[in-house]
Amino acid sequence: MSGHSKWATIKHAKGIADAKRGKLFTKFIKEISIAARMGGGDPDSNPRLRTAILKARASNMPKDNIERAIKKGTGEDGGSNYEEMVYEGYAPGGVAVLVEVLTDNKNRAAADVRNIFNKNGGNLGTTGSVSRMFSRKGTITYDAEKVSEDEVMEVEAFAGVMEALQAKGFESLSGEVGMVPEAYQPVDKDTAAKVQKMIDKLEDNDDVQNVYTTVEYPEDFVPEE
Repeated sequence: MSGHSKWATIKHAKGIADAKRGKLFTKFIKEISIAARMGGGDPDSNPRLRTAILKARASNMPKDNIERAIKKGTGEDGGSNYEEMVYEGYAPGGVAVLVEVLTDNKNRAAADVRNIFNKNGGNLGTTGSVSRMFSRKGTITYDAEKVSEDEVMEVEAFAGVMEALQAKGFESLSGEVGMVPEAYQPVDKDTAAKVQKMIDKLEDNDDVQNVYTTVEYPEDFVPEE
C-alpha cells in the first residue's frame, strides 16, 4: 500500500475526530478517570494514566480538565464506575473493526454497538475474530508542513517520544497508543462511504472510546462532513 493511501486513511479518521473535539475530550476524561481509579493518580507510577494524559495533551486538552479527570478517578471529585469492553466485527467490504468501550451501563453499550453494526451493513463477530489482525502500537501524527521528519525521527518508546517532542515545542495533531492493523483492506468509494458512516455512528456513541479498522480508503475519497 502506498504511503499516500495510508496517510489519507489516517488523515480522514483524524479529521473527523478533530471536528468532534468536545466528544474527544469526553473520551479522554473517561480514559484518564479509569486509569487513575485502577492505578492511582500519580502518572509517574501509573503508566496507563501517563499515556492517557499524553494523548489528551497531544490533542490540546486543557490542564484543568486533565486534573479534574484524575480527581474523578481517585474519588476526590465524585465519579462514575466505568467498565471496559471490546467488541469485534466487520463493516461493509470485509473491513475488520475493533470497538473499545468504557461504560457505566454494559447492557446499554452492548445493545447500542450491536444496533450500529446491524443498521449499517456490518456484523458483530466473536471474541478474537478480528483482534489478531491488530497490534498495539504508539502512533504520533504531525503536520509535515510544520515539522521536519528528520527532527522527529531523532527521538525514539511512546511516552519518551511524546515528551521529547513536546519539549521541543512541536504541536502534534494526535498521539495515542492504540490498535494498528497488520494489513489494510482496500475498498471502493461506495463501500468507503458506508464504512465511514458506520465508524461515525460508533464514534458518536458516548460509550465508545476508540474505533480501530483495517479500512484503506481510495485516494480520491472525501468523507461527508
